[in-house]
Amino acid sequence: MSSSDLSAGFPPIESSGARILILGSLPGQASIDAQQYYAHPRNAFWPIMRGLTGAGGDYGERCQRLASSGIAVWDVLQQSVRPGSLDSSIRMDTATPNDFGPFFERHLELQMIAFNGRKAQDLFNRLVLSELPRTAKTALLPSTSPAHASMTAAAKREVWRGILGPNLKGVIQ
Repeated sequence: MSSSDLSAGFPPIESSGARILILGSLPGQASIDAQQYYAHPRNAFWPIMRGLTGAGGDYGERCQRLASSGIAVWDVLQQSVRPGSLDSSIRMDTATPNDFGPFFERHLELQMIAFNGRKAQDLFNRLVLSELPRTAKTALLPSTSPAHASMTAAAKREVWRGILGPNLKGVIQ
């Protein structure tokens, strides 16, 4: 394995006062190429966030809107070998989690950790759970990935709204 085989994540989207942390597993290839979270054109994340928070415009503007709404975004894994973009292809023997301790220390107001799909939840439970702040609850959200096609984007949006809505600050809903 060479270092070029590794998929590497990004720093979190965050600002002080984050109340919700949305965790994915590891950026897919479209996101890595664009150096942006959820960059695949069929991923439902940004349309859902636009509906919940009004996050529109370019990537920087969308990130700022999430941050002002009390939402942080990150991935469980800092890096791993993953041929392609499917979570099922993540090689656990190469999986390195992000360092959550400093993040949790910076975000004492964190109320919820929401997992964008079951793989993110499974990785967190396996690799990070012991660092979870006692005050934060967790929630599983349906994956926004186009690979999770058993649920429509509208149905995903309603589940996300029901789970995240009560914890959002000053947003559309």
